[in-house]
Amino acid sequence: MPAKQSIIDTDIHPVVDRKAVLDRLPEPWRTRYAGGNSGPGNLGYWNPNGVMRPDAVTPEGERIEKSPHALGRYFLDENNIEYAILNPGGTLALGLSPEPDYAAALIAAANDVFVEEWLPVDARLRYSLVVSPADPFLAADEIHRLGDHPGVVQVLMCSGARIPYGQRFYHPIYQAAVEHNLPVAIHPGSEGVGISGPPTAAGYPTSYFEWHTGLVGSYMAHLISLISEGVFKKFPTLKFVMIEGGVSWLPPLLWRLDKNWKGLRVQTPWVDRLPSEIVHEHILLTTQPIEEPENIKELHAMLAMFPADKMLMFSSDFPHWDGDTPDFTLRNLPAPLREPVMHQIARELYSLPELVTV
Repeated sequence: MPAKQSIIDTDIHPVVDRKAVLDRLPEPWRTRYAGGNSGPGNLGYWNPNGVMRPDAVTPEGERIEKSPHALGRYFLDENNIEYAILNPGGTLALGLSPEPDYAAALIAAANDVFVEEWLPVDARLRYSLVVSPADPFLAADEIHRLGDHPGVVQVLMCSGARIPYGQRFYHPIYQAAVEHNLPVAIHPGSEGVGISGPPTAAGYPTSYFEWHTGLVGSYMAHLISLISEGVFKKFPTLKFVMIEGGVSWLPPLLWRLDKNWKGLRVQTPWVDRLPSEIVHEHILLTTQPIEEPENIKELHAMLAMFPADKMLMFSSDFPHWDGDTPDFTLRNLPAPLREPVMHQIARELYSLPELVTV
């Protein structure tokens, strides 16, 4: 990796301290959480690799993702990362709880932990504010509560959902986000959990391998919904980030969207131009898990089929089992995309000034 390569990592997963959350919870939620009730949980699929990398530990054996000090020293420093966007996956599934008040209280407490105990430790850290889409008005309240904090750069929701994200049910979230000039992002892993319904259109898979491979289906559904429901017509400054959903599915989906819009546009009069043009302007993707064909030229061909130099941002997914290091991603990108993908697009989206010389 070039010694002077600037890197902004748009997907790092810290783990919140349970006691720190408990200390911030009011009653009646505090007693309930102390008793072990943590929300809808997961489907229980077994990953033979584990979710977290077993080697993501300090020399003393402590987990790196549990401490901002350890994350800075043993991941950001070692990889010359200029900024890191923290996306706390542990609270995302709470957004699919059938009990919206409890979910909102837990999420707010976890948000406070990261804002108060992580962001002040390292100037390189930025935070994605988690909200529960189960109650968009409570989610909007949380955005208004912390959306102006200088370390908060994004609103984050689970990609598992009971209805597609373009529907007007969710518009209070987008209204609040644009009022605070924050992009909205989704992250996978909660498909099939809580009130979201089956994780695929065909039902429930029988293995982690099948479930994990099919997660991209929810991203396709949400993107189609966002366009066909006219979200970006109503919120013209909104940016929507699809984290950890892959990349190569986008061009053929846009071909289909454009083709069908030409024949069926009477149903969506608010979509007043090609859907692909709207996507190119408002949707962003992240690299991990980027597709890895045997012939790297095939990936480069897919990246040339959409404006990746304006839509694609580097993400490591640290410390998850299938994460990508910056040098791995650089080797897989064609040279013209390296600067935009590794830092330029994220710097503009999240308004990140040059912080350090790397």
